[in-house]
Amino acid sequence: MPSVGAPILPGATLGVMGGGQLGRMFVQAAQSMGYFTVVLDPDATSPAGLVSHYHLQADYGDEQALAQLAQRCDAITTEFENVPAPALRWLAQRRRVSPPFDAVAIAQDRAREKAHFVACGVPCAPHAVIETAAQLAAVSDALLPGILKTTRLGYDGKGQVRVRTRTELAEAWTGLGSVPCVLEKMLPLKMECSVIVARGADGAMVHFPVQRNLHRDGILFVSEVYDGNVPPALTVSAIEATRKIADKLQYVGVMCVEFFVLQDDSLVVNEMAPRPHNSGHYTMDACDLSQFDLQLRTLTGLPLVAPRQHSPAIMLNLLGDLWFGSGEIAVAPPWSGLLALPGARLHLYGKDHPRRGRKMGHLCVTGASVWRRASWWVFRPRRSTAWVPTRAWTAQWRKSLPPRAVPASIR
Repeated sequence: MPSVGAPILPGATLGVMGGGQLGRMFVQAAQSMGYFTVVLDPDATSPAGLVSHYHLQADYGDEQALAQLAQRCDAITTEFENVPAPALRWLAQRRRVSPPFDAVAIAQDRAREKAHFVACGVPCAPHAVIETAAQLAAVSDALLPGILKTTRLGYDGKGQVRVRTRTELAEAWTGLGSVPCVLEKMLPLKMECSVIVARGADGAMVHFPVQRNLHRDGILFVSEVYDGNVPPALTVSAIEATRKIADKLQYVGVMCVEFFVLQDDSLVVNEMAPRPHNSGHYTMDACDLSQFDLQLRTLTGLPLVAPRQHSPAIMLNLLGDLWFGSGEIAVAPPWSGLLALPGARLHLYGKDHPRRGRKMGHLCVTGASVWRRASWWVFRPRRSTAWVPTRAWTAQWRKSLPPRAVPASIR
């Protein structure tokens, strides 16, 4: 790997493996600092490719495209963990690359990921690796009911099946193609949270506030970040666990670690993402430095300073379902109603084909009364074509909050 050396200053060219929305937001952060950008992605209309100075339209393993990327760029990063680790290894022999390819390789494999958590002394859910029929037969009944997850290529609820019995487990494994899997015991959850850290090549590390998250159908629905969103003791534990995970990897870059909080208030690590994360999108509007700014700084070796949150924030994902509120023909939502909400910032990713479940953008709401503002405005894709207050959603969201965090006006 090339020596870290001096910082790579604005005016240089930075590369991104991957053309999705995370790459797009990194490219925009880099361009705002005066860097040139190159995106390698096979999609001609990828969100990042559309805004980058240059787009290499090729497969991630294409040797000629990788050579061009290395030739054009001073440093290279990735926007998602399923970029082939060998490609990152090849690039790292020629250019500065973060995150490290070995960390990406661990994040690509749930079995290796859990082994890393155990090595760090960070508790994770009871689990078993299933790669063969013999391992399937040897699974302990104590792990049921559970969630069977493919060890590779699973995200946003994909490659996962809930199972209650041994019969369902066997059927699920067969249905997933009998590929290597991890069976995780289902645990009584109280809440979910995540921590985003940025670690430099010198070992310096900073972090954002802990995000409290709510998922629907395996996809992040809302993230809430404000004082009291997570009890202080859990906040300390989650940050310390994340630091251990990053330090043991000798990580360089931005990393997110997701946690489960159980009914007894214990903390269990779920998974890590060696990149910026959906739950950190609020940092673009509520902090003085965003997660993409820190990704840029860790890649280029610029000073890594602790980010400061200046506003309480709520971030809601905008899925393709919103475009199908009136039927099966995609129609753009009426954004004017949403943008009438004080403190609302709309971010769309430039994707040309809405699909149900596809992340099309996100909404960030900031302000002192952020709970009330966001909780009364939500889009109901199957019932309405307008942004309307939804008491049922407010009630569900309110129940998920710590009692002291719920304003009296909406209790």
